[in-house]
Order: sequence, then C-alpha cells, then structure tokens
Amino acid sequence: MSMTSMVVLGLSIVTILLLLGAFLATLRQDRKGRTSAPPVEVAPVETPPLPAPVSAPGHAGSDYTDPRTIRVDDRIEVHGSPARVLGAMHVSWQGNQWTEYLLRDRSRRHQWLSVEVLPGEPPHLEVQLWTDVPTQGMVPAKSMLIMEGVEFFPIERGTAAFRSEGNTGNSERGLLDFADYRASDGRLLSFERIQGGAWTAAYAQPLPPGSISIVRRAR
Repeated sequence: MSMTSMVVLGLSIVTILLLLGAFLATLRQDRKGRTSAPPVEVAPVETPPLPAPVSAPGHAGSDYTDPRTIRVDDRIEVHGSPARVLGAMHVSWQGNQWTEYLLRDRSRRHQWLSVEVLPGEPPHLEVQLWTDVPTQGMVPAKSMLIMEGVEFFPIERGTAAFRSEGNTGNSERGLLDFADYRASDGRLLSFERIQGGAWTAAYAQPLPPGSISIVRRAR
C-alpha cells in the first residue's frame, strides 16, 4: 500500500471516529434531558357541578310541609284547595308501612290521600291523591285488565293489616285486600276491600313536593 493511500485511509478512520463520537454525545445529552427534566404538570380540568334533578324532592319539613305530620282534624290545602282530615288508616304489609288519610273538601267530596316512604338510596316520600272510579262489579284480575279503555297491568297485591284513627267508616283494626296496577303511561289503579267486603277502585294522582300545606292544626 502506498504512503498516500495509508494517509487517506487514516484520515477516513479519524473522520468516522469523530462523527461517531459526536453522535454518541448528542444521544447521551438527549437522554439526559428527557430523564432529568421535571414532569410537565397538566392543570386539572374543572368540571361543572352536575345540575340538580328536575324532580328534586327537597327536604320534607324544611323546604315544604312534611305530609307525614298530618293529623286527624287538621285543616289542610291540596294544590290550594282546602280540605279537612276526617280520619286515617295506618297500614302495614310485609314490613312496609303507609298511611291513608280520608279528606273532605269544600264540596263535601271524599278522597283518600296516601303517604308512604319508599325504599331506595336515599329513601323518598311518595304522596298520592286517590279518586274513586266506578267498578261496576269488577274484581281485580291477576293479569291485565281494561278500565275505561286503558290497559292496566298488575304490579302488587296482598293482604295488609290496618289500624283506624278518627272517622274512616271502618273498624278500629282489621285486614284489607289490595291489588295495584299500572298503565303503560304510568297511571296507577288500585283495588281495595275491607274485611272481605265489596271491592272499590281508585286512580292515583302523584302530588309533587310542596303541594300540601297544613292550614290549621287540630287541637
């Protein structure tokens, strides 16, 4: 090999070594920068609070009159219409308890007002105003039935114990049979009979919170 070739070869090797060294230095610097740099803190995204449910019931006793405090002989208003509480039936069935108040309005019409605490998380208060419907000798079927052209499907039935207070037209204590139905539009229908008597039926109108107020307490 000539002297010139050896010089060229030596310079080439030196050049390659210099380039390789520069590349390795750059790579080490890059790795050092990625590992030692502090992590970037991402500011948390503030999510707006969830809106309150449209049907939020509030708190009975503070936001509106607690219907569980209604007593016999109270003067109350239902949707602004005055009524008097004639009596009450305290009903118990399979661990569930509810109260049915007999009301008489200004036109001396009688209606029942039921108040029940339904289980759930949290439990909620269900208040319903019942309006009698003619049964024409009908009995509650164990399957679908049609009332005034509307199909109702069974949801619950049984025999409950009751205790009467005031003037309800019933005995002080006894048993009542009931059968509850629901239509596809959510409408409720309930059959009831006292001590094996004739069946009566009524439609339920759920009352929103604040629709009942106590005008005058019974003494």
